[in-house]
Amino acid sequence: MLQNYRTFLQRAASKPGQVGAVAPSSPHLAREIASVVPRTGSPVVVELGPGTGALSSAIADRLPAGGRQVAIELDAGMIEHLNRELPWLEVIQGDASHLGALLADAGIHQVDAVVSGLPWSIFPAKLQHDILQQVGSVLTPGGAFTTFAYLHALGMSGARQFRRRLDVSFDEVLTTRTIWRNVPPARTYVCRRPNLPA
Repeated sequence: MLQNYRTFLQRAASKPGQVGAVAPSSPHLAREIASVVPRTGSPVVVELGPGTGALSSAIADRLPAGGRQVAIELDAGMIEHLNRELPWLEVIQGDASHLGALLADAGIHQVDAVVSGLPWSIFPAKLQHDILQQVGSVLTPGGAFTTFAYLHALGMSGARQFRRRLDVSFDEVLTTRTIWRNVPPARTYVCRRPNLPA
């Protein structure tokens, strides 16, 4: 755990525009976010921005034996950490705005759940839009996308813009309870039935 926190702080300090958080997600937030992961069958679950892997283990705990878990990470330092600390995790280096192509290269064309730890509020509008379009394009009809927002940042223009973009991008967006046992406190969004361009 200490190694995870040390790695997180090093990467956050060197690339604050990519990390966008003050600490790894707590186990409480990780379990809430991972609740969309199917427990039966052979689901494919994709994690965007796994960082040090705080959410990855919670996803793995729910994933049935026949499932496949893939993580998309841009930062080479984080990938090195994940390969060392979570050798069972299938990590693909790349930008989430190219999600469809990255997954296709791995032989994946549809996924049952997308779980995101990306810092949406600091992303420009176009990047938010591009990633959400990619997420919508790979989800199965019954699939779900889930992410979180820090309570203190909900008033930021980037966070408000992202929340509006969720409503445009998905037919259903549920805001769950606040996870107070996280630093900082956060709430999650669960999104279903993407509104894909005609």
